[in-house]
Amino acid sequence: MKTISENWLSDPATGAVFAMLEDAGFKAYAVGGCVRNSVFGVAVSDIDIATDAHPDQVMELARTADLKAIPTGIEHGTITVINAGTPYEITTFRRDIDTDGRHAKVRFSNDIIQDARRRDFTMNALYCTALGQIIDPLNGIDDTINRRLKFIGTPEKRIQEDYLRILRFFRFYAQYCDPSNGIDADGLAACASNLDGLATLSIERITSEMKKLLSADNPAPAMAAMAKSGVLMRILPNADPQFLGVLVALEQANNIKPDWLRRLVVIGAKGAGQALRLSKAEAKYLAKQGQNLPASETAYRFGADMAINDALVLAATLGTNLPPESMDQIALGAAAKFPVTATDLMSEIPPGPKLGAKLRQLENRWIKSGFTLDKSDLL
Repeated sequence: MKTISENWLSDPATGAVFAMLEDAGFKAYAVGGCVRNSVFGVAVSDIDIATDAHPDQVMELARTADLKAIPTGIEHGTITVINAGTPYEITTFRRDIDTDGRHAKVRFSNDIIQDARRRDFTMNALYCTALGQIIDPLNGIDDTINRRLKFIGTPEKRIQEDYLRILRFFRFYAQYCDPSNGIDADGLAACASNLDGLATLSIERITSEMKKLLSADNPAPAMAAMAKSGVLMRILPNADPQFLGVLVALEQANNIKPDWLRRLVVIGAKGAGQALRLSKAEAKYLAKQGQNLPASETAYRFGADMAINDALVLAATLGTNLPPESMDQIALGAAAKFPVTATDLMSEIPPGPKLGAKLRQLENRWIKSGFTLDKSDLL
């Protein structure tokens, strides 16, 4: 593959950003995820452009072109230029001169090879011109086409530049690689020998990577490799991915979309609130899973999504199929509406704890009836 042809690349807005740089005599190449995903035929969400223009020059060119420019990472050479509502991260070619495992001090460069060598994986070191011609400074196209994940240069060195690359190694393997090729042995060994570096990572960065990993179509092989290397124990001490593959198979068999929280529960990491940075809604959702209620009651009390998750997790841990009636029961419970209100009882019971207790008693009776009793039956 020598060229790519994608909508994002042929978009006039993208062409104008390329032209802004090239017409001024600078080099401009799309790089990283947008090129990688285009090779894989995967949707592109972010467009990064590498150039030999320095940040101040990019800012001035954008001003002249009447485009909004934001110095989002100017100390590292990155300017975000917005055209027709689309953000383009434009970063000057650079090389690392010092790293501490989290941050890098960089020096701007005019050399695309130096820029490529500071990246993490060979599949992320692909560039392309405005016409879609792939530029491959490190011969990474074969790895990409064959869905093999390899660190650039020495895996140990790449990891020690930024320990987040340990988690990215497993996440990219889950998202983009062919498990039949196996995981790169040198990369796996380097991850295992640098476990202490994980302690330097923020909870936010860890959470972001784990969400993306567990949202992959099939994260089971990557999670198994994480467990084998000792990485999973450092991130989620109580996690065990033994049932994850079964859950993925159940999801696929029943045409149910992946849910990273459902998968977090099945690996035994339900109490992950301290290890991961969850939103209030996510933490609440996670705490409510596994109530051991009938599927219809779970759907009534907590919603269909929660009931589906509970049914899938239970089936996966038992090694069984999803019961055929499960989805019907979930639909029944989700649609049910309790027919009695407080107003119906207030003529006999004044507002207060006794009224609430009576409502709960009637509601439980109604649920046990399979939602069949009507108001007259209950009253």
